[in-house]
Amino acid sequence: MTPDDPTPLLDRIACPADLRALSDPDLGRLARELRAEVVRTVARTGGHLGSSLGVVELSIAIHAVFNTPADKLVWDVGHQCYPHKILTGRRAAMAGLRQEGGPSGFTKRSESIHDPFGAAHSSTSISAALGFAVGRDMGQPTGDAIAVIGDGAMTAGMAWEAINHAGALGRRLFVILNDNDMSIAPPAGALADYLRRLRRGDPLAPLRGMAEGFEAALPGPLREGARRARALVTGAEARGNLFEDMGFSYVGPVDGHDLPALLATLRAARARSSGPVLIHALTVKGKGYGPAEAAADRMHGVVPFDVATGRQDKPRANAPAYTAVFGRALTEAAARDGRIVAVTAAMPSGTGLDIMAARFPARVFDVGIAEQHAVTFAAGMAAAGLRPFCAIYSTFLQRAYDQIVHDVALQGLPVRFAIDRAGLVGADGATHAGAFDIGYLANLPGMTVMAAADEAELARMVETAVIHDDGPIAFRYPRGNGTGAEMPERPEPLQIGRGRVVRQGSDVAILSYGAHLAEALAAAGMLEAAGISATVADARFARPLDTALIAQLARHHGVLVTLEQGATGGFGALVLHHLANAGLLDRGLAVRTMTLPDRFIDHAEPGAMYADAGLAAADIARVATEARAGRGAIAPAGAALRLV
Repeated sequence: MTPDDPTPLLDRIACPADLRALSDPDLGRLARELRAEVVRTVARTGGHLGSSLGVVELSIAIHAVFNTPADKLVWDVGHQCYPHKILTGRRAAMAGLRQEGGPSGFTKRSESIHDPFGAAHSSTSISAALGFAVGRDMGQPTGDAIAVIGDGAMTAGMAWEAINHAGALGRRLFVILNDNDMSIAPPAGALADYLRRLRRGDPLAPLRGMAEGFEAALPGPLREGARRARALVTGAEARGNLFEDMGFSYVGPVDGHDLPALLATLRAARARSSGPVLIHALTVKGKGYGPAEAAADRMHGVVPFDVATGRQDKPRANAPAYTAVFGRALTEAAARDGRIVAVTAAMPSGTGLDIMAARFPARVFDVGIAEQHAVTFAAGMAAAGLRPFCAIYSTFLQRAYDQIVHDVALQGLPVRFAIDRAGLVGADGATHAGAFDIGYLANLPGMTVMAAADEAELARMVETAVIHDDGPIAFRYPRGNGTGAEMPERPEPLQIGRGRVVRQGSDVAILSYGAHLAEALAAAGMLEAAGISATVADARFARPLDTALIAQLARHHGVLVTLEQGATGGFGALVLHHLANAGLLDRGLAVRTMTLPDRFIDHAEPGAMYADAGLAAADIARVATEARAGRGAIAPAGAALRLV
């Protein structure tokens, strides 16, 4: 282009190949345009702003140097991928980012050839990239493999398992450590301290270089003896750092916002490397947008905001958020019981544990993105006599299932699992849906499993978990705000395995488990308008079931509908199992189980997602009506409501 050409460079970028036709100075101009585009986009839609701003130059440099999509670029975690999406043909579509029908907030294989691997959970990139590298070396049509992993994601064991394997295999592989000293919260642990030391540089490096140069000049036997002597004195081998000790060539640190330096580094690495390389890039989360750089969380996840001020347009809530209710209830309980401790896997604010940490900082433990360790760590504290609460999103608790089984349930240890983001979660989509925890927890011997119908019930379940020392206990609750239920001044614990009837009827019974109770009550209102009397009950417990309540509903109604915000094989399956074994199906009771469908549901507003799932109030009323009329199986979601 010429200096007089006013055409924005971003308008010329339809795919990464267009970047490779630009000069390095033009790439610098493109970075400024791309950063402004990311801010404008997220200001309209909301989403993950700070992490994406931090990788603008890195995204340009990777696509300008490597031959994507033939070369496979894997982002970890995928919420830093907005610049990548804009550069790979999705700029116009970004107007619908994280909205129904629009692009995902994460990388997604079905969305673009430029997303070779989906990543919305952390610490998977090095494993996946190594898989691509092995595929290449075995003759598959793929080029180089590049993993971009954040320093927060490096706290997970899986990342180190992959580094260990990659170092041993020695295959050509590029790992870019995007080190911004920040994940959602500031990173915790010894690794964070180690990376900070690498950022500052090693003050002994010149002396080490002199020593290694002296060793290199010695004859072979003397050289080896000098190396071993130095290792004996220092307690370490002669290599430069941990990554080199694990078989990687280490490059860095390099300024991740210095585009010429990034381009030179990546070009040199691509031209000269034959084995695994780790490039340590230092970035700033929220870089280039003042309000993000000044925010405590660097505007990690935002709703639509004003570009000029950064002020977010957060709607006023008529009810408190479930997360805040949990955090306050646990903090009040901790004030009364010094044995209560809490564990989070890099999500203190996301789980509400920042409330307890502000009052009892020595009793809240952030273990980093390490859910497996979090669960077993909590198990150890329980075995020591403490009362640990392990607060992890449903979708992330899946990562620690073996530890739940082997280290908690098998030993009958009273770990309390607070399971946030249960059910469908809106804009984060299928990757963050809490769809499976009911089934994977309720099948474990000795596990007590609860679900809160509203925020008042959640507070009671916290109290129930506090005093429950007879094995593990879990309680689930959704994302977002409560229903406006009246909060008890001092929540009373629940009786284990006992539900409640919240509306009395005679024709059909709706047995709701968890936060879909409001939809059940709305469905009962629809049925009443059509002349059908409906009982609505809140099960509260999936394990142990309230078998007396189930028997009462089965004997006094012709239709029983179970309802849950979870996948097939959960609460409804447990109820059916009990009804069959107790002989309660023999009298002709019509039973229908309403669950999430056997498919993943893409991002949209939660109400639209539940309508897509066939779990709206009208769907519940339709299913109950058709079962009463003897019409058999549940009709597909979206069928017209027909009341008789």
